Amino acid sequence: METLYISSYNYQNVPTSHEFRIVFSGEQPVFKTAPYLVCGFPGSGFVGKLAVEHLIEELKAKHMADIYSSAFPPQVMIRPDGTAELMKNSIFWWQDETSSLLLLTGDSQPSIPDSEYLLAENILDVAGKFEAKQVFALAAYITGVFVEKPRVYGTATDADIVKGFEGFGISMMDNGSITGMNGLIIGTAKLRGIKGICLLGETSGYVVDAKASKAILETLLGMIKIRIDMTNLEKRAKDTEMLIQTIEQQMASGRGKVPEMQGPQQKPRDTGYIS
Repeated sequence: METLYISSYNYQNVPTSHEFRIVFSGEQPVFKTAPYLVCGFPGSGFVGKLAVEHLIEELKAKHMADIYSSAFPPQVMIRPDGTAELMKNSIFWWQDETSSLLLLTGDSQPSIPDSEYLLAENILDVAGKFEAKQVFALAAYITGVFVEKPRVYGTATDADIVKGFEGFGISMMDNGSITGMNGLIIGTAKLRGIKGICLLGETSGYVVDAKASKAILETLLGMIKIRIDMTNLEKRAKDTEMLIQTIEQQMASGRGKVPEMQGPQQKPRDTGYIS
């Protein structure tokens, strides 16, 4: 039987209609080890979302809960089976003898800033229930250019974690900001005494970028010491390569142009708009 939880947070000026409803499904897990919370919110290039969805698929992670709110865009999503459903974020879980994961993905981020903070609090409430030891946000590092091999950038709420980035091939960020839920989830986690890391895959920002997803997922797996089959994501990465080649050929022949990016455009190193 489903358990219904409605947020009790009462931030000033946040309408009660923007509270979040969390619907749990079935029996809740009992973890053998403190889990990592890994978040792949929809954003530029769907970089983080594709990575987490691949994890969910390959690990055959079990559904834990759905999060609904009127703070999400007013529309329904048409699922592959033809059914329609309100937009939501979903949490899945997985464990083996040595590792445990909470995996979050979703259809949308909230449409107003206050609700983004509120969603972060609700997600961390669930993670705190299971004593999550660390939060990862997987995101996009937008450069506005196509690259052969996407780099992985990173930031963390703990200086010791940042010092270890080089060992995983992560380029440390030393300027800019991370907008939306990818930034808020690790920043809010820090206030709760939970360490947070954001891994960002280098992407042009023009296409759904499975190459960048593959890059950050490989880095994440190395950090948390989990192995999975990457075949399906590698196929999607090759599709991304073919799409990029087509765009580049059209640009070279003068028959096409790269669409304008959404948000500020800056030099790669100075990128301030990170999703």
